[in-house]
Amino acid sequence: MAVDPRNTSRRCPKCGHIAKENRTAQEKFHCIACGHNAHADTVGAVNVLRAGLVRREAAPA
Repeated sequence: MAVDPRNTSRRCPKCGHIAKENRTAQEKFHCIACGHNAHADTVGAVNVLRAGLVRREAAPA
């Protein structure tokens, strides 16, 4: 299932804040709103998974 990848590596999985400043380096994520730290690939993967689950739930059965 395809999901829109926009901002998936910039959106904080804890608080939802989106900012390019959340990506302090290629592999580092640090939310400027809540302070959450993680590997940027993990953040992107979690956000893509959540978007897919939301889309799957919204699809008619």
